[in-house]
Amino acid sequence: MKNILETVILNLVENKEAVEIKEINEEKSTVFEVRVADGDMGRIIGKQGRLAKSIRTLMKAFATKEQKKVSVEFIG
Repeated sequence: MKNILETVILNLVENKEAVEIKEINEEKSTVFEVRVADGDMGRIIGKQGRLAKSIRTLMKAFATKEQKKVSVEFIG
């Protein structure tokens, strides 16, 4: 799942070197902490948070296949 999230994020940002994705696994859930450059944060969140919501929805769809819960946190 981390590879999918990384692919999506890298295609959205300009400063690819600043992208850092930390995966925190628990028994039935996974938390992804996404850090990007300050200038790219707006690109990730999108207008009114629509893009961030879409990314979270995509990751939840993949997580249901593995019967896990997933959350994505964007950290500036």
